[in-house]
Amino acid sequence: MKIFSISDLHLSTTTDKPMDVFGGEWNNYEDKIFEDWDKKVSDSDVVLLAGDLSWGMVLDEALPDLDLIARHSGKKVIVRGNHDYWWKSIQTLREKLPTSMYAIQNDVLRINNLLICGTRGWTIPEYGKTLSKSDKKIYDRELIRLELSLSEMSKERKDGDYVICMMHYPPFNSSRTESDFTKLISKYNVNSVVYGHVHGKRDNRGTITTIGKINYYLTSCDQVYNKLTLIAEL
Repeated sequence: MKIFSISDLHLSTTTDKPMDVFGGEWNNYEDKIFEDWDKKVSDSDVVLLAGDLSWGMVLDEALPDLDLIARHSGKKVIVRGNHDYWWKSIQTLREKLPTSMYAIQNDVLRINNLLICGTRGWTIPEYGKTLSKSDKKIYDRELIRLELSLSEMSKERKDGDYVICMMHYPPFNSSRTESDFTKLISKYNVNSVVYGHVHGKRDNRGTITTIGKINYYLTSCDQVYNKLTLIAEL
């Protein structure tokens, strides 16, 4: 079983939100993603999608985009991004999700010896700066949600399990060093982390950051040349 990841697909089957206005990397990006997907992924594999999947404002608008993803091989696991406005009730979402697609929210998912947990996250302040009162409220809430998910993972974990934490926002600021989020992730001995949200000019530090013994993978599609990243093979 191979575990891949890609995020921030920003699909717009039912809405008029062309992404090529953001630069050349977005030209025909959907075709590039799914061509690479079909070359790499089998039905026994897992694809982690770390948020910002659809521009739909409500679930019925997002479902055609989710169906587009679901038509391709593998089990797909999703976490909410900041632009996933259609993600409201987790119960309703799970009832309507296409077959082979799973949503993580304050809990954990087991697929064989793989455990997947995580949350959306939030902006982490740069050094010397503080969050606004409203941002701090969301930041603290996301820390609680991350620990809820990690705690559920810990109860489920068995010897030999491989744990991946999914977040939409980077779990650190631009320094890519330790934060409240990475401290929690280290506390629960996660194996790998995937995240997205970051767009624009590519960072010369690359897409993999190591803190302690944990690799953090940036998988925003425009940052990885619209190709799926292999996270692990179990």
